[in-house]
Amino acid sequence: MAVHQVTCINKRGGHYNPHERIQYIGNESGGWRLSEDAAIRRILNSTDSFYTFVNGRRANVIVAEHNGRRYLKTDADGYAPDNLLSLGECAGACKIIE
Repeated sequence: MAVHQVTCINKRGGHYNPHERIQYIGNESGGWRLSEDAAIRRILNSTDSFYTFVNGRRANVIVAEHNGRRYLKTDADGYAPDNLLSLGECAGACKIIE
């Protein structure tokens, strides 16, 4: 299983709106972005795992479900995906992969 650090995100409808879904997770130094749906598939298929490393703490990215909709959050989060939402915006130069 490949392991990837997530260092940035893109959200639908604007980065600072806490009610919008994550559209992409990515890694700026690696130059990649992955759609939320693709990341969910990779996690559920056990082909890839993802983590954040913020303030000296590692948190694994997991798949959660609310009202029948799957979404990404970290194992350190409560209901809201706060660790992912605290990451900066992925630059447009990050290549979208599937």
